[in-house]
Amino acid sequence: MDMQKEFLDIPGKVRATPAARRIAKEMGIDLFKIKGTGPKGRIQEKDIVNFKRDSLKVTPLARRIAESEGINLADIKGSGSEGKIMKEDLLKVKKEKDMKQKPVENLKKEIEVIPMSNMRKIIGERMSQSFFSAPTFTLNTEVDMTKVKKLRGEIKEDIMEKTRKKVTITDIILTATAKALKNHPMINASLSEDGQGIIIHDYVNLAVAVGMEKGLLTPVIKDADKKSLTEMVIAEKDVTERTMNMKLSPDELQGSTFTVSNLGMYGITHFNPIINPPNSAILGVNAIVDRIVPVGGQPVIRSIMTLSLTVDHRIIDGLIGAKFLKELKYLLENPLLILV
Repeated sequence: MDMQKEFLDIPGKVRATPAARRIAKEMGIDLFKIKGTGPKGRIQEKDIVNFKRDSLKVTPLARRIAESEGINLADIKGSGSEGKIMKEDLLKVKKEKDMKQKPVENLKKEIEVIPMSNMRKIIGERMSQSFFSAPTFTLNTEVDMTKVKKLRGEIKEDIMEKTRKKVTITDIILTATAKALKNHPMINASLSEDGQGIIIHDYVNLAVAVGMEKGLLTPVIKDADKKSLTEMVIAEKDVTERTMNMKLSPDELQGSTFTVSNLGMYGITHFNPIINPPNSAILGVNAIVDRIVPVGGQPVIRSIMTLSLTVDHRIIDGLIGAKFLKELKYLLENPLLILV
């Protein structure tokens, strides 16, 4: 290569390499102020860097801090007289640098990776299968639970005397749900394994979602539609207690036709439950909240609860889901019908 072209040596002009000219232009440095160390005094890239460093106005203490912390002084705008870099400028840069590194260091100390339990793995697989394979939607309706609360207050002592068990709002909802399902078989149906048929059940096996620290289990109350409220109280308490103590047999977790998940006791007012395969629907029960509502043209305080029904759209259309919720709402707002 022609040395004249390589170093752009033009008579009357400063002698410098192309790289040195480019860097000087980027830094706004006058090449005539620099003494080159290359052949015949040509200015090289390192001459530009050294000139920039040596020409910086910086206090000795600030320079030592920069060297100790690996901070490039050329990147700092000094706050001293005529742009002189002071100790405070370096400490500010150091603080910003430490702040960027701190979250990463804290994250390493605070996180813990624990292996998933077999229960958690199974739940994950089943919920993923349900969520990603079934086209679903959720219907919501508000229910006036004032009469249910009153009914519970009137019968709780009698049921306690007969069963030694406490009747809950959940027991009443489960009983009403089982009755309503008998009149809406598509809500209680299942999709066949090949996805080509719909299985209609002439019985109602209610799965009840029971949450624990280690995961979620759904024990099944068999033939729930044939149980009275008192029998439902006994059955629900039995499977819940044995679930919490991990004393269920495998068959008691299978064969459900519909699932009820109650998060109301935790203050949840709305949620979209995920269907428990092979069911075609799941009912989400929310918290009962006192609200002012119009009754007979007058504002009164009533106990209102939202029911959330998630359905598999391959089996259930919106009209079918709405009719089921309408009947369930009617039963809960007229709870004496549940006892008949």
